[in-house]
Amino acid sequence: MLLIQQLLNGVMLGSVYVTVAVAFTLTIGVLNFLNFTIPTLFMLAGMTTWALTTWGVPFGLTGPLPWPIALIAAIVMTIAASLLVERFTFRYMKTKYGDSTEHAIPLVSSLGFLLIIENLIRIGYGTESQRISAISWETTVNVGGLFFRAPQVISLVVALAIVAVLTWVIKRSRVGRGLRAIAENPDAANILGVDAKRLVPIIFMLTGLLCGLAGILFAINYGEVSPQMGEDIGSKAIAGMVIGGLGSIWGAVLGGLIIGVTEMLTIHFFGADSVQVMVWGLLLVTLFVRPQGLLGHHSIGKGKL
Repeated sequence: MLLIQQLLNGVMLGSVYVTVAVAFTLTIGVLNFLNFTIPTLFMLAGMTTWALTTWGVPFGLTGPLPWPIALIAAIVMTIAASLLVERFTFRYMKTKYGDSTEHAIPLVSSLGFLLIIENLIRIGYGTESQRISAISWETTVNVGGLFFRAPQVISLVVALAIVAVLTWVIKRSRVGRGLRAIAENPDAANILGVDAKRLVPIIFMLTGLLCGLAGILFAINYGEVSPQMGEDIGSKAIAGMVIGGLGSIWGAVLGGLIIGVTEMLTIHFFGADSVQVMVWGLLLVTLFVRPQGLLGHHSIGKGKL
């Protein structure tokens, strides 16, 4: 029974990895661009929620905000930050340097944004973990001897609902068809009249939305945030994305859940110190045996959304 409980806990933990892995998948699948600011956007959502519910708007403009308003403000903040990254790591570099920027300069500049935002948060609020008592709650349901915490179940349901809606948008909507055309062949899409300058920011808006929701769900789940919270989540989300298959949204879902289950089972059998070894060992084995990932196409990268 304890082992089954750990499997369930792994699935619940994996829901956080799923949302972040899908954010990575969008930029990889459409733009062939590994956006290093994604872990920072995840962290920014959690820290913004804590700051607004604890202190309010900076410079004493308000007192502590109600948590529903703080959650909305945190998501708006991450979307705005993501669009800022798009403006200066992708659009500006493309306009100034053209195809010579593909793909190293946007990648390195996104890493610069990661370091700047993370260190600004550290300067402003310190490096210690912070409790978010204003939005944490404990409701545990016992089903046949198995325990389900309400925040974890909500995280899993929200993550799967987001992925289902996103899949429908990409497969069925006009915007989704345009994004898939850009992913398949940007030059051909441009000739056919697809406006990449209008559609690419949508990818970054969705990335900000996903990271914002993931950061908030993590904060609600664990009641704790820190400027370093995105580092571990981001690295494991990348591992899940690669294991599931680059460019595959449902591959990111599968990979994120596998990483969550692997982490909990490793803690159960070998202790927390072995988690990184098992997660990255699993990634290496996957790359050796099936480099395209479990649900990935044989052509790794673009055009597989």
